[in-house]
Amino acid sequence: MKKEIEEITEELESIASDTSIPRNIRSATKEVKNLLLRDKVSLDIKVASALTTLGDLTNDPNIPLHGRTWIWGIMSELEKVA
Repeated sequence: MKKEIEEITEELESIASDTSIPRNIRSATKEVKNLLLRDKVSLDIKVASALTTLGDLTNDPNIPLHGRTWIWGIMSELEKVA
């Protein structure tokens, strides 16, 4: 479980450092990454919160197609963890 979360947070960090992604999307992915790394929150709550936030990001009209696809992939990985 921990390995999967680490891989997901690495992907989120990659999005956060991609300058072709709008700043608000990059900022939100950093917040999701930090949420997933919290120790005192149960895994179910972390995953549900992350999926909600990422789902909202995919509906942002400013996100480029490759960013939306990237986030959908991360969401799929998160659903496997839950």
